[in-house]
Amino acid sequence: MKVCICGGGNLGHVVAGFVAARQGFEVSMLTRHSEQWGRQLVIDCPDGTLTAELALVSDDVEQTVGQADMVLLCLPGFAIRPALLHIRSGLKPGTAVGSVVSSTGFFLQAMEVLPPQVPLFGLQRVPFIARVEEYGHRARLMGYKSSLSMAVEHTADGEQLRKEVEHMLGTPTKLLSNFYEVSLSNSNPLLHPSRLYDLWGQWQPGQVSTRVPLFYEEWTERAAEIYLALDAELQQLLQVLPVRKGSIPSVLDYYESTDAATLAAKLRSIEAFKGIKAPMKAVEGGYVPDFQSRYFTEDFPYGLALVQRLARQHGVNTPTTDELCRWGMDKTALTS
Repeated sequence: MKVCICGGGNLGHVVAGFVAARQGFEVSMLTRHSEQWGRQLVIDCPDGTLTAELALVSDDVEQTVGQADMVLLCLPGFAIRPALLHIRSGLKPGTAVGSVVSSTGFFLQAMEVLPPQVPLFGLQRVPFIARVEEYGHRARLMGYKSSLSMAVEHTADGEQLRKEVEHMLGTPTKLLSNFYEVSLSNSNPLLHPSRLYDLWGQWQPGQVSTRVPLFYEEWTERAAEIYLALDAELQQLLQVLPVRKGSIPSVLDYYESTDAATLAAKLRSIEAFKGIKAPMKAVEGGYVPDFQSRYFTEDFPYGLALVQRLARQHGVNTPTTDELCRWGMDKTALTS
């Protein structure tokens, strides 16, 4: 199978290398920075090292997307619509287009941009925790998921597409009933804003910190309480949407926790999260929050705001979601 990966970030590197190293897949990379890539891509994994050969790295849509049986977007929310517009003319009939994570509005945007006959698929959560080590040449796969969930639209053979994605990513994958079940997530769109608000909900311009806190290893019980409040509002929304019960497990169920204290302890203990610092930038005298980091520009306007939008459409009261959305969008606008 010929697969085209769009997006040269952390996940783009790892997914491209992982898939290219698997038997039966030919991987091309569509990127604006093809000159910075080598054809060989090394992926350092917890259980060894993969060395993959990419078939092609190019900014040419016809040579990459136009030859692909499957196109997988590994992109942040703000880049999805421009990418879909860019690849639309190059798609051959029957090529499936998907997103490595769907909680940034992939399905809604793809349904607006792409012709209705294009098969769509999207994952509920990212398959890997990934970091670039040397752009275009080497990356680190820091953690696997034990299982994945995905949704499909615009195809009569969703089971076949599920099998192809499962084989491609080497992870047991379950097919959910509709795109709501993967578009709404209590992962990053709720997880990151909870901790950000805990850290800087009372921050004012001029305040400078002398250190950069660890984002997960210093996770507080208060951040866990905020996370649980957001999740409770999401679970209320799910009750009025056409989703199957349990398709989006509660935060406590997913992290095998019982309350805010055990949830905070669980998040602090996750090996793959260790060493990740809070998004800050250096200024004279110390550090201030980086409101233009992806934690802000991704998870508020393309994650949490989707929950708020659907809740308002369906008359669901979400005071915590509203408060964090207002705060996060205000802080992002402050430095834009």
